[in-house]
Amino acid sequence: MSFAFFFAGQGSQSLNMMNGFEHIAVVKETFEQASQVLQQDLWAMINGSDSDLIAQTVNTQPIMLAAGVATYRAYLQAGGVAPNVVAGHSLGEYTALVVAGSLKFEDAVQLVRKRAQLMQNAVPQGEGAMAAILGLDDDKVREICAVAEQGDVVEAVNFNSQGQVVIAGNAAAVERAMTAAKAAGAKRALPLPVSVPSHCRLMKPAAEQLALALQNVDIATPQIRVIHNVDVASHSQADEIKDALVRQLYSPVRWTETVQLLANEGYTRTAECTPNKVLAGLAKRIDNRVSCAALVSQEAVEAFIRGE
Repeated sequence: MSFAFFFAGQGSQSLNMMNGFEHIAVVKETFEQASQVLQQDLWAMINGSDSDLIAQTVNTQPIMLAAGVATYRAYLQAGGVAPNVVAGHSLGEYTALVVAGSLKFEDAVQLVRKRAQLMQNAVPQGEGAMAAILGLDDDKVREICAVAEQGDVVEAVNFNSQGQVVIAGNAAAVERAMTAAKAAGAKRALPLPVSVPSHCRLMKPAAEQLALALQNVDIATPQIRVIHNVDVASHSQADEIKDALVRQLYSPVRWTETVQLLANEGYTRTAECTPNKVLAGLAKRIDNRVSCAALVSQEAVEAFIRGE
């Protein structure tokens, strides 16, 4: 049976997130591999007690990459076969490219650390913000952002499911948009605990620097089809993939369209191959034809392989 895998991005991290795989050697080995590249113990970090530490962008990005790759390796070791297509939410796109054989894991670890540093440096601490707007349609959120900008930047940046859109930009403009969204009938307008306004045009300077960093990275033709965030399309050429990663940094994550595309192609059996349930929950809300397993433990992995 054909199926798709999804990989989560920033915001899905949590302390002890790999506990469901604590006795699987390849999982710890994957974290050790990433830790050697960065000269920093990521395994100790996720199994520590400081949630603020793993929430720092420069730590979150390599942690989530390692978590997704480790889960996928545990899946393969348990007898799982490669999915027909993969997609990652924002940062998760890098995990998808590693799994697809397009990007070497060690290169990806260095790349996402660099990406995180560039993003953090693009907007001074406290000047950027993100918020989730619940209960309004996409066009209404775009309209609210356009009015709220007032010389600043605020944009709809993550189309996560129908009625769930994340906005990002200058903190004052995000605040104005939240107030306007509530007045327009939004069920909720929630500030997100992040310091970097991802996927809006404030990230263009970071994207320019990322493009330079990507010049020195080898990217191969993916062995598994990868759906990219920026254009809801797959690419086979290295320059096209690099361009998609650069534009992704300052462009919206079109996740609703990604899941709809796969469902319309018949990929109704999917799994979130990161120890979390965020994308699994979104998939069901986006299209009720889609069943999405959450591979949060070795037991969940084995159940998916059995077809349960």
